Amino acid sequence: MIAVDHILLIQTSFIGDVILATSALESLHQNQPKAKIDVLVRKGNESLFEDHPFINRVLVWNKTQSKNARLIQLAFEVRKNQYDLVVNLHRYASSGFITALSGASHKAGFRKNPLHVFFTHVCKHQINGRHEIQRNYDLIAPFCQTTHPEKPRLYPTEQQIKRIESFTTEPFCVIAPSSVWFTKQWPAEKWMELIKHIPESEKIVLIGAPNDHEYCEKIMTESKHPKIINLAGKLSLLESAALMSKAEMNYVNDSAPLHLASAMNAPVTSIFCSTTPFFGFGPLSDVQVIAETKEILDCRPCGIHGYDTCPKGHFKCALNIKPEQVFINK
Repeated sequence: MIAVDHILLIQTSFIGDVILATSALESLHQNQPKAKIDVLVRKGNESLFEDHPFINRVLVWNKTQSKNARLIQLAFEVRKNQYDLVVNLHRYASSGFITALSGASHKAGFRKNPLHVFFTHVCKHQINGRHEIQRNYDLIAPFCQTTHPEKPRLYPTEQQIKRIESFTTEPFCVIAPSSVWFTKQWPAEKWMELIKHIPESEKIVLIGAPNDHEYCEKIMTESKHPKIINLAGKLSLLESAALMSKAEMNYVNDSAPLHLASAMNAPVTSIFCSTTPFFGFGPLSDVQVIAETKEILDCRPCGIHGYDTCPKGHFKCALNIKPEQVFINK
């Protein structure tokens, strides 16, 4: 194992990618317990590391304001910090630029990064059924004595846990019905069918981002379940994670809430519409259910990320998933 004293881990993609990157953080901390570990994320994702127990510093890249100027500024800041190891989980040139100029003795990244020729440790990033945390672990394996990745993990604060306590005084389930991508999102009418299967005695909590509030409000109003509440936009990411950890079950799309559940080892039922777990972004919780269409469709999967509309126009990959596949009576 190669010992290092100061580590930077870069993941400037979306929320789910950063949550899965915490697996690498856990592995690095376990194997390099004396090392200072910093992270670099895009603006908006830094809240995942609020009062984190072993992260030394969080660097933030604002991609919406003076993007390129801030990128150059960050590159100089990273170089000034004199890292021994820079681990780049992001596969694009922007992060490759920071890594290449870091001055670190060890620079680890994926071959898909256009600037990988400047890295000292390079691995392939292949979609072959292995989970993303295993692909990420390949990059840090030379710096670890263990042979397998740790699970991703988040650390809600005591204050955040206290804030959600009032919602956890009775048995409840969580539904996160939204996704950034239309073809990853089980339609509203299917969620409402699912809610009909949930006993009226069990509370249902809808969660999501602020821009999901109206969508969740529609589901809440039209489902007419007597004990459903809409908290979309009212909880932070770590508060949502804390809430999910207390739920009897969490119902999610192939989206960020799926990874929140994994990071809290919370029970989860994940619905895969246009994508499949084969891509490597499936659930990692001890208690998990995967729901996907049983019909073989030659158009599925249609892409690793998803689309704004179904390319074929029928959206069978979502509409063919029955509520009975999603709700498993305890």
